[in-house]
Amino acid sequence: MNERRTVTVDRGWNLLLHDLGIDAQSALRRSGLPQDLLGRESAQLTVEEYIALVEAVDTEANDPMLAIRMGQGMSAEAFSPPIFAALCSSTMAVAVQRIAAHKRLIAPMSLVYRDSPQGLHVQWTWDDPTVRSPRLLMAMELVFLTQLGRIGTRAHIRPVHVSCPRPLEPRAAYEEFFGVAPVVDAGPSLTFAHADAQRPFLTASEALWRSFEPELRRRVSKLEAQAATADRVQSVLLECLPGGEASIEGAAKRLGLSRRTLQRRLGEEGVTFRQIVKNIRERLARHYLLQTSLPYEEVAFLLGFDEPTSFFRAFREWTGQTPETVRIAGGGVPQPAH
Repeated sequence: MNERRTVTVDRGWNLLLHDLGIDAQSALRRSGLPQDLLGRESAQLTVEEYIALVEAVDTEANDPMLAIRMGQGMSAEAFSPPIFAALCSSTMAVAVQRIAAHKRLIAPMSLVYRDSPQGLHVQWTWDDPTVRSPRLLMAMELVFLTQLGRIGTRAHIRPVHVSCPRPLEPRAAYEEFFGVAPVVDAGPSLTFAHADAQRPFLTASEALWRSFEPELRRRVSKLEAQAATADRVQSVLLECLPGGEASIEGAAKRLGLSRRTLQRRLGEEGVTFRQIVKNIRERLARHYLLQTSLPYEEVAFLLGFDEPTSFFRAFREWTGQTPETVRIAGGGVPQPAH
C-alpha cells in the first residue's frame, strides 16, 4: 500500500455521530486519533487511521443496526462535497458515475459500475485488495447508496440484488431496509433495476453541479499527482480487469499518457506493467478464493481471463499451488472446477 495515500474526513462525520448519539471524543480516543480531528474543516487520515476510526465508531455504538441508522439519519448538512454533488445529478445512474469519479476523495476504495442483465451493478473494491474491510464500512456503503437513491428520487427504490462478503446482521432488519435479502458473496455490491437507475432525481441541479465540479476535479487531480504511477495503474486495472482490458495501451489511455511515457515512469519506479498485472491478479485471486465462495469460472472472469483453464495455469505459476488447494487450506468453500 502506498504510504502517501490519505483519505479526507470532514466535519460531516462529527455532525452525523452527534445526531446518532455516539460520543465522537471516545471514538477518537479509542482509535488513537487527535481529539480535535472531527472539528477540523477537513483532516487527512492514512488508510490505517481511517479503518481504525470506523472500527472505533462501531465499537462505541455497540449497535448492529448502526449502518441502517446512519443511512436513515443522512442529512444534507452532513454530506461531503462529492456526495452533495451526486445529489445534483439527473438520475441515479449519473449519480453513481459521479460518486465513482470522486470516491477516492472520501474513502480508500473505488466504486466500479456496469450494466448487467438485472440492471445497474455497483461494486466497491479496496485500493489495496488485501485489506479486510470493517464490517460497519461494508454495511454503510450499501445502505448509503440505497438511501441516496431514495433521497434523490423521493421514491422507496429497492435494489434487486445485494451481496456482501460477510453476513449483514440482523438479517431481518437489513432485508426490510433493502427490500431484498442480502446474500453472502463477493462484494459489497448491489444492483438497481434499469428503471430505477434511470429514475429522475428531484434534487437535480445542473447549476449546483457546475459550481462543485471544478473543485472536485482539482482535488482528484491533486490526489492522482501525489500517487505513484504504479498505484495509478493498479487503480485502473481494478476497473478494467473484469472486462478483460488489462493492456498497457488501455491503461495508458485511461491515465492520459502515451504507452512510452507510462513505461518510462514505471521503469523509474522499478516495476513493469506486466509485474503489476501479475501482482494484482494474484492478490485479487487470493481474496476471492479465501473470502468468497465464488465459483472458479467467476473468479477467472473477474481477473480478466478468457477461460478458467488460463486462470488455473497462471495461478499455479504464481504460487506453485492450485486454486482449490489454497481455498481449502484457507478455510474457504471448495467449488467444482468445470
